[in-house]
Amino acid sequence: MANRQEELTRLLRGLQLRQMAARYGELALRAARESISHEAFLYELAVQETAYRQQRRRERLLRESRLPREKTFAQLNQSRFSPLLLQQLERLRSGSWVREAVTVIAVGRPGAGKSHTTAALGHVLVEQGYTVYWTSTAALVQQLLAAKRDLRLPQELTRLDRFECVVLDDIGYVQQSREEMEVLFTFLAERYERRSVMISTNLVFSEWERIFKDPMTTLAAIDRVVHHAVILDMMGLESYRAKEASAQQAAAAAA
Repeated sequence: MANRQEELTRLLRGLQLRQMAARYGELALRAARESISHEAFLYELAVQETAYRQQRRRERLLRESRLPREKTFAQLNQSRFSPLLLQQLERLRSGSWVREAVTVIAVGRPGAGKSHTTAALGHVLVEQGYTVYWTSTAALVQQLLAAKRDLRLPQELTRLDRFECVVLDDIGYVQQSREEMEVLFTFLAERYERRSVMISTNLVFSEWERIFKDPMTTLAAIDRVVHHAVILDMMGLESYRAKEASAQQAAAAAA
């Protein structure tokens, strides 16, 4: 009996059914006590194996996403958000827009919560099984520029293409050279109408020439980004960091 159990465990692990191998003994005892049918016993094993694999996949996707772990909706103060913004976020949490290669752009002043909001949406997508990659825009630009210098830019774009959604944080802070601007434009053009991008920026579109330098390139970039886009207007929101600092100063003065 013991040898048969050991052999069954070995066979299940060989088939990559690790959760079944770990749980079949416990479930077999319960099935015997409760007179559970063979079919119900096998079904329960399959359910647990599937749940185990889904959880492992979510953990892997989260590691690969490089999303800030603390920036989820649980930690996001949405009481400052307008009803329209809350409605937009509720729709975006469905994740269906990723399959349609929609772009999401969060525009607001520093401290409005743009980065936290896009990262939180990224976490929701990972939970739903989507492949996500979070990066600062400056880091991505340097990554692409290094690939271009090594004559492997197409390979790098292909690697990034496996992510269904790329989150570009703080595009408004990028003050790059023309060469750097070109690789950023190439990246956005490559994903246009094929893959989703989420962008956070403190610059309204009329100021994007500060990023892309050339008026025609700026217009072309905006045209690709805005087409099939959801724009989260956060310009009217007060900086939560400034608000917290004011509250702390007031508390200190009162003490």
